[in-house]
Amino acid sequence: MVSIDDAIIARLKTHGEKFEVLVDPSKARKIKQGDCETDFMASPHIYKDVSSADEAKAGVLQKVFGTENIEEIAVIILRKGEIHLTSEQRKKMLEEKKKSIVSYIARNAVDPKTGYPHPIIRIENAIEKANIHVDIFKSTEKQIDDTVKKIRPLIPLRFEMRKIAVKVPSAYVGKMHGVLAKFGQVLKEEWGNDGTLFVLVEITAGLQNELFDKINAITKGDAEIKIMDRS
Repeated sequence: MVSIDDAIIARLKTHGEKFEVLVDPSKARKIKQGDCETDFMASPHIYKDVSSADEAKAGVLQKVFGTENIEEIAVIILRKGEIHLTSEQRKKMLEEKKKSIVSYIARNAVDPKTGYPHPIIRIENAIEKANIHVDIFKSTEKQIDDTVKKIRPLIPLRFEMRKIAVKVPSAYVGKMHGVLAKFGQVLKEEWGNDGTLFVLVEITAGLQNELFDKINAITKGDAEIKIMDRS
């Protein structure tokens, strides 16, 4: 549970009443985006006014929200109301959201001229030059289309999938078996008589270099890797 000193106020005005709750700023943002979170309240109360510690009466909560369950009401307040952040909290969340958007593009898109991902710094600079408004309360996925549309005139982008065939020597199968599935969808898996593992995995093109580095690091360069196609 977040401490009261680190909590923020979420406020909803409805039915002629004002309701406030003290919540974890990070979890509040996720709930605002539609995610489910637990242990997000800094105080187990619904207030009429936090500053005076004036709690809302149970009868009023039942009348307005149809329940007296504190967490259920707090979620409603978060999703329908306003969240009041300090400038430092807003700055931190904004930087986290920007990094999330940049990471998504880097992991899922490539430069169509080279077939490789753009460097992180190039994507960051493009977002900066395009003066893109990043919404800290909107999910990363819901901001990708608009972001890509605005930075494409600055850096070419193409979203595509890659099918990668990997032959893993038996000595490294134990370490590699679960790794490939974390990068994408395993389409095919076969075992050789000598314990060699053959895997066909489909990944986003932006993960290609990261996957290759991971395979080579684990197998000390002994694995065989082949790009099957570019779709």
